[in-house]
Amino acid sequence: MKTFLHVGCGRLNKSHAKGFNDDNWKEIRFDIDKTVNPDIEGTITDMKLVKTASVDAIYSSHNIEHIFPHQVPIALAEFSRVLKDDGMAVILCPDLQSVCKEIAQGNLLHALFTTSSGPIAPIDILYGHRSLLAKGNEYMAHKCGFTYPVLNSLLSNAGFQARVGGSRPEDFQISVVAFKEKKPEEELRKIASPFLPWFNF
Repeated sequence: MKTFLHVGCGRLNKSHAKGFNDDNWKEIRFDIDKTVNPDIEGTITDMKLVKTASVDAIYSSHNIEHIFPHQVPIALAEFSRVLKDDGMAVILCPDLQSVCKEIAQGNLLHALFTTSSGPIAPIDILYGHRSLLAKGNEYMAHKCGFTYPVLNSLLSNAGFQARVGGSRPEDFQISVVAFKEKKPEEELRKIASPFLPWFNF
C-alpha cells in the first residue's frame, strides 16, 4: 500500500480525493487547524513533522492559495522534500484567469456555482469564502493566486521534473500532477488519469 499526505485536508478525507479513494492508498491527514483532527498538525511552509522522502504522493486541494506569494516556493520545496524520489504531487487550486474574465464582465458578486458551504462568487475565489471568514475561520483567507503557466513554472523551479494538467475554465480550477522524476509523456498521462479524470488524456 502506498502512502499519500493529504495537506490542508480540512474536515475531508480520502473519500473526496479522486484517485486516492481506494484500498491502494493509505492517507495521512495534515492541516494547520487542530479542530479538524488531522493526523499531523502543521503548515505547508514548514512540514518538519513529516520525514524527508517518506510519502509516495501529496494531495493538495485548494490550499496553496492560502499562503503569501513569497511562501509558495517554500511550500513546494517542502512538498518535494517529503516525497520519495519517484513521488508525485496532485495540486488543485483556483484559476485566476477564468475568474478574472467573470470579474471583467461585471460579475464580481454573481454566484458561479454552489457548494456545501453555499454559493461561490468570483470574490470568494479571489479572497476566500465570505461566509466562512465571517464565522471567524481566517485560515480560509486567500493570500495569492495562480494561472496554469505560473504554477507550472513554480513547480519546475521547485525541482518537479515533469508536470501534466491544465486549467478548467468551466470549473474555475487548475489541476496538475507534478512528478519529481522525468517520465515519458505517455506514462505521465497514464499515471495522472485517475487523479485528473476530467482531462481527456
